Amino acid sequence: MKRIISSAAALVALLSYGASAKLTADEAKKLGTSLTAVGAEKAGNADGTIPEYTGGLTQAPAGYAAGSGSRIDPFAAEKSLFSVDGKNAAQHEAKLTEGVKAMLQKYPAYRLDVFPTHRSVALPKAALDRTAVVARTADTTDEGRSLANASAAIPFPIPHNGSEAMWNHLVHYQPVCTQLKYSAWFVEAGRRIQRDRSGALRELGELFRAGEASTGIDGETEGTLRRAGEAVMFIDPVDYAQKGRRAYQYLPGQRRVKLAPDLAYDTPNPATAGASTFDEVYIFNGAMDRFDFTLVGKREVYVPYNAWKAVYQSTPEQLLKQNFLSPDQVRWELHRVWVVEAKLKPGKRHIYSRRTFYLDEDSWVALMSDEYDARGQLFRVGTALMAPMYDAPSPAADTHVHYDLSSGAYGINVWPGSKGWIRMSACKSESAWSPDALAAAGADPCRAPSPSCSASWPWRSRLLRGPATVSSTRSTSRRQ
Repeated sequence: MKRIISSAAALVALLSYGASAKLTADEAKKLGTSLTAVGAEKAGNADGTIPEYTGGLTQAPAGYAAGSGSRIDPFAAEKSLFSVDGKNAAQHEAKLTEGVKAMLQKYPAYRLDVFPTHRSVALPKAALDRTAVVARTADTTDEGRSLANASAAIPFPIPHNGSEAMWNHLVHYQPVCTQLKYSAWFVEAGRRIQRDRSGALRELGELFRAGEASTGIDGETEGTLRRAGEAVMFIDPVDYAQKGRRAYQYLPGQRRVKLAPDLAYDTPNPATAGASTFDEVYIFNGAMDRFDFTLVGKREVYVPYNAWKAVYQSTPEQLLKQNFLSPDQVRWELHRVWVVEAKLKPGKRHIYSRRTFYLDEDSWVALMSDEYDARGQLFRVGTALMAPMYDAPSPAADTHVHYDLSSGAYGINVWPGSKGWIRMSACKSESAWSPDALAAAGADPCRAPSPSCSASWPWRSRLLRGPATVSSTRSTSRRQ
């Protein structure tokens, strides 16, 4: 049975959408006092293994090359406190997700090296101030599928149900325009390593413009002429009751942009050779209409955190090992997370019947997930590597990996590694984020600054983001 941690921010366990309510005056008073501005518990835990939140890491450490986008580890000199493996997992059971337990049981060489906890995530003051205002007005409609009366803020710092918690993840704070040089890899059981693609990912996400949260994405694939220049753009609405995701794809061989509505939900993601689905990009993205989301409460859990070494310094030879990422490269810490259970709605289809998401209390980023198949058996385990952008400041968990427990394979996506980077940049004009402009995928979408990109509320919606290059899709209708 899962251990639930009581907290000032957590409400009654097992809250469903039906228990939704606006933020009360007494709840609002907690923000910035006993709770942080985004609803995390400011105090540490009882035994001191989770420290007090003091504002996060807001300055780059000595040695970081400003603007490089390849962040060094300010805690590199620290030693791990202990390791968790299959032999001692029972001693740490209360702090392990079901997915991690399964990994420890299945693979004797798998382990977690646990380091001192640093609550390093920080957000700009303007964003925190705006959250305090929006928290009083934000609401959901259409049974939680749509977001209303909220802009440029964490909408529900004290969530009352699972949908509100997931919206916090989908629209959590990030700089408006970023550029990434990354790669995606697939590792088959037996450690046959395949680089599925590498290239540039360029993103714009401005939360709530004319009722939409719009993100443009384009990229170029290196290494093969057949895939070079492929691009995709996602545009997701805030109000899913009115319209769904619009996805466009440019294939250089066809020299045209085509509508690609199947790039969503449980369509296999080619970036990981099908080891994950499109709605598993960044652990979860897209519409919430196929599942019922229930807020379970909070737990103290070991999660990958402050993982700059794995994200930026590791090479494929160092990180990509048989069946899982090298334990020598991944840093784990104890953090409090919100737990959200998702169950497939009657009459809806998805390859997963049930999903559990673990959302970081300091950032609202989904850090881990457990995915169950139609039989109710644990099928896949998702993990995002939190490596905050202390130069922004901003949380960042772009690099994510999904383990397939049935096949022993796994895929890692949006991984900069030792040769890549994640940079903030100026943005291109609003008109360039259109299907007509997508064919010019080689152009830098964040080259020319514009008023919309330099607005005072630099947010982007994570639900809109996906791999920079995708395979062709012929379908013209959403699957239900």
